Amino acid sequence: MPFIYPYLRSNLVKIQRALRSTMAEASSFQPPPSQYSVAYVTAPSEDVAKELSRGLVKEKLAACVNIVPKITSIYEWKGEINEDNEVLMIIKTRTSRVLELTDFVKKNHPYEVCEVISTEIKQGNQQYLDWIGEVVALSK
Repeated sequence: MPFIYPYLRSNLVKIQRALRSTMAEASSFQPPPSQYSVAYVTAPSEDVAKELSRGLVKEKLAACVNIVPKITSIYEWKGEINEDNEVLMIIKTRTSRVLELTDFVKKNHPYEVCEVISTEIKQGNQQYLDWIGEVVALSK
């Protein structure tokens, strides 16, 4: 029985090294960037949100914009705490067009500093994602 111990120990060391190597490779793995993103923009009213939304869709910067009414935003601005009623726009677009979308919103938004933030869509209904790709071209 004593001759089995070195053999087991040797194989255990090999397995541990293989696992460490695999874990190191997995931790450095970066998934490919997503083709599609959701952008969030707040606006002071539904009228402003509708105007921005129509422009984004007309310019092919967005496939769809959902307008969520009656949100409350609490934030610090110029050293003071503010609380305002706003509208939230949820914008579906191509990741490659987010910068253009941001520029459009900044040029047409009434706020001095408008909120435009985005996140990539990792998963979803493939037919819906394909539709976004049909409506929003890769570039203008």
